[in-house]
Amino acid sequence: MKKIIKFVVLTILSVVIIGTLVLGGIGYNSYKTALKETPLDQRVEEIREDENYYKLEDLPKTYINAVLSVEDKRFYSHKGIDFISLGRAIVNDIKAMSFVEGGSTITQQLAKNIYFTQKKEMTRKVSEAFMALEIEKHYEKDDILELYLNTSYFGDGCYTVKEASEHYFEKEPKDMTDYESTLLAGVPNAPSVYAPTKNLELAHKRQKQVLNKMVECGHLTEEEADDIINTAIQVQASVEAEND
Repeated sequence: MKKIIKFVVLTILSVVIIGTLVLGGIGYNSYKTALKETPLDQRVEEIREDENYYKLEDLPKTYINAVLSVEDKRFYSHKGIDFISLGRAIVNDIKAMSFVEGGSTITQQLAKNIYFTQKKEMTRKVSEAFMALEIEKHYEKDDILELYLNTSYFGDGCYTVKEASEHYFEKEPKDMTDYESTLLAGVPNAPSVYAPTKNLELAHKRQKQVLNKMVECGHLTEEEADDIINTAIQVQASVEAEND
């Protein structure tokens, strides 16, 4: 019986190891092919030449803190891959038997935005990880965050923070209020659901999640978060009154 159990365990381990090597090989080849087709520096230059490209230094601090809190709180300390978040995501995905959590860092999301598809596939996740390491090797953290905010999808055809701010609030990002900053920070997670024009109530629920993360990370006090929530309640009531 012990021999059978040992054989089964060794067989499973062998399958896992072989599967990991195959997956890694496919992902690595995909990453190298993408770089060969369009070198990283060329891709970054193309992004920066966009007329809607917006500098990180011109964004409200509240907005930057909101994005970091909800998307990648260890952004400035990891090297492109956050193994703590990745481990948690793997456990949750196994429990759900589905891709319910990605564990991707901002750098990985940038890699996905500029090189790969949005489809959830294991090979793409591997390619994304290799590309994230490549990006971190050549660019500073502030550059990476800036590029991410200028390549993310915010819904309604908006692919930069400038386009999104002008579309949803009719103002440049530098003029966003704390309410607007925290509302917009939650949109890229699921633009078709959280875009203010789609469902403001759901957008506000997502905004509350952002605010809770900001409080956890020490970027807001409970009182400051409550003030923003009260503003959201007032905006919601005003919109509902207009629609009656």
